[in-house]
Amino acid sequence: MEKRREIQSKSDVEELINSFYTSVLKDELLAPFFKNIDFNQHLPKIIHFWSFVLLDEPGYTTNVTQKHEHMRLNKQLFDRWVALFSEAVDTLFEGEKAEMAKQRAMIVGMTMAAKHGK
Repeated sequence: MEKRREIQSKSDVEELINSFYTSVLKDELLAPFFKNIDFNQHLPKIIHFWSFVLLDEPGYTTNVTQKHEHMRLNKQLFDRWVALFSEAVDTLFEGEKAEMAKQRAMIVGMTMAAKHGK
């Protein structure tokens, strides 16, 4: 198994997001909510969001929670999303940015569940 490393670059963020969505699309709970997404359009936006969060990359201005309100996800689904995200982080990375990524995912999940979950 490859040694886990720090998240240091946009390519690291891209690797994390691709790994995460690979898991999401195989997950029986989450896959139905993501099956109709155009990932050619979606992935660059999500990679930019996480690069903004983790690497202070400028220019991200979209309201993440507002963009997802149409999906009608509940708390169980947000919890699963956070668990898969954290699993992807732990598989590939370690260190301060990895912990920040998991913490931010938890905050995003809790915020979305509070605003949109049932």
